[in-house]
Amino acid sequence: MEIPLLKEIVIVLGISIVIILAFQKLKVPSILGFLFAGIIVGPSAFNLLSSSHEVELLSEIGIIFLLFIIGIELSFSGLMKIKKTVFIGGGLQVAGTILITALVSMALGVKINTAVFLGFLISLSSTAIVLKMLQEKGEIKSPHGRVALGVLIFQDIIVVPMMLLTPILAGKSENIGETLLILLAKLIGVGIVVFVLQRYVVPYIFKLVVKSKNRELFILTTIVFCFSVAWLTSSVGLSLALGAFFAGLIISESEYSHQATANVLPFREIFISFFFISVGSLLDIRFFINNVVYVLLFVIAVLLIKMLIVGLVTLGLKNQPRTAFMSAFSIFQVGEFSLLLSTVGLQNDILPDELYQYFLAVSILTMALTPFVLQKSHNMTDYLLKAAIPKKVRRRLNKIKIDSSSQEIDQDHDWKDHVVIVGYGINGRNISRVTSHIDVPYVIVDMDYEAIKEAKQKNQPIVFGDASDPEILKHINIQKARVVVIAISDPNATKKIISSVRLFSQTVYIIVRTRYVKEIEENMKIGADEVIPEEFETSIEIFTRVLRQYMMTQSDIESIVTSIRSSDYEMLTSIKPTTTNAVFQQLDIPDKEVATLHVQHGNNNIAGRSIESSGIGKNYNLTVLAIKRGRKYISDIQPDTNIEIDDLVYIFGASSDINALNKIIKF
Repeated sequence: MEIPLLKEIVIVLGISIVIILAFQKLKVPSILGFLFAGIIVGPSAFNLLSSSHEVELLSEIGIIFLLFIIGIELSFSGLMKIKKTVFIGGGLQVAGTILITALVSMALGVKINTAVFLGFLISLSSTAIVLKMLQEKGEIKSPHGRVALGVLIFQDIIVVPMMLLTPILAGKSENIGETLLILLAKLIGVGIVVFVLQRYVVPYIFKLVVKSKNRELFILTTIVFCFSVAWLTSSVGLSLALGAFFAGLIISESEYSHQATANVLPFREIFISFFFISVGSLLDIRFFINNVVYVLLFVIAVLLIKMLIVGLVTLGLKNQPRTAFMSAFSIFQVGEFSLLLSTVGLQNDILPDELYQYFLAVSILTMALTPFVLQKSHNMTDYLLKAAIPKKVRRRLNKIKIDSSSQEIDQDHDWKDHVVIVGYGINGRNISRVTSHIDVPYVIVDMDYEAIKEAKQKNQPIVFGDASDPEILKHINIQKARVVVIAISDPNATKKIISSVRLFSQTVYIIVRTRYVKEIEENMKIGADEVIPEEFETSIEIFTRVLRQYMMTQSDIESIVTSIRSSDYEMLTSIKPTTTNAVFQQLDIPDKEVATLHVQHGNNNIAGRSIESSGIGKNYNLTVLAIKRGRKYISDIQPDTNIEIDDLVYIFGASSDINALNKIIKF
């Protein structure tokens, strides 16, 4: 049995993979790769999409996931802090853009109702592209990120009234008052439902799900909840994206929000690609080539109009000039909801076919420009602030008082030089007590409901989530941590966490608690710095007390214990140690680190070469302190000492240089 949509998915994503790989070589953003792939598979090129409607449905799912994650990251409290930006800033931006676009269009001979509708289309920006780029750059909570987010939220809300007003502009509806009242009633009704869900229903359901300790159930519950609220808003005539955003806001206030984000991210990345592909497939290449000059002129006009309006509105909200420029460089494009709205215009005969093709070309070009402009926005802003603005004007702009309420940003815990404790069992509790007592910053990560509850009652800094998930590791600033202590009983989960942590940092010191000594070597190979097996630690504690009864001095006992631990407990096994050299201890030198790198592949310039010929010192500014090969330590390091596959190499240098070398020997 053949599934037509399956063929479309294979073709579309297969072509996308090839194009994006090529674009990555040219350092071009992947978003443009998806747009280009859409143009190739579209009807004006190779016409490979026989199920284009189904592809559009997949793209809608991508928008749902995107808005859901944005809602989680923002939260109700965060939204209230930018309400001025949302309603005043967003309202002024939309109204100003509609007014200027309509006036320019009428000057070019466009009818007034079509001119106003064009204003509707041009006023909307791309939530999908802008928020994805800001998320990747970590700027969604920056001042310009907040302005962009606030304006985009208003645009996503106002698109619904625009759809309702389009038939009126086309002269096909006369009950405008009744229509607006119905819309207001729907919004109030949805607001009440959202409040009840956020306050009573969702916390109770997620509490039961988390207690079950079933990861699949948690993922399923998150996705069902997201789609349920989106379906609710859609069923009453509002947008799916707005419902997904509300769903995210509801979850955002709970301690489960970060894990929910981590679970949904893979789905978002897959489905959002279909959105960009579907947008690219709409472009008529022949029309674009025949009218390229006019298209480019319209693109320039749209850029100037939107940047000017956004910049003035941002300054009017008493933001800094830098924020005004950065905001203008963020939301200058025509967005995905404009494409949706344009189809409504076609259905109501308010948008002629030729004007529609101009609009499509301008939309895609401005979307394609967005990643480049956002990447260079800081440099362009610096240039404009220093050179393009006259000194007198710059002095006046700098005198603008900043409204602290409009600039207020939610600050995540700025954990730095901290201890990450994975697991809040007996060991985790004891470690947290000690670190708290000596005033060392720390954060705990666990997925057990009872552990979370107990830690919250004791005001412990705990995060609900899977410590092997990149989103959770980002949230706890793993790249800035000094020590990670993994104190869980699941050996497979322990290995996943070690590997995930090492993808972020090669300098953080990882200490692992295991049950058995046989797990030491494997954990060390994948990145652990120290592995403490419970079975042998118990033996050490017993014979330590035995030796005390024989009146052995404390210093001698400590020397024996240190020797046993530093040799991976070899004294307690049948394997005889091949060396008595101790493992290097963690150093505390500013801006320098000691790290252990695992040489995993031979297809690089390191494995199989001497230290001198590999360029570790010359190219990476690093020093090799020692090499562990099997159970043997090579501490007499010479320039002609070879590095082999599967070696553990002890490196000294800057963390950035260590991470650069690790990418070479690991992948």
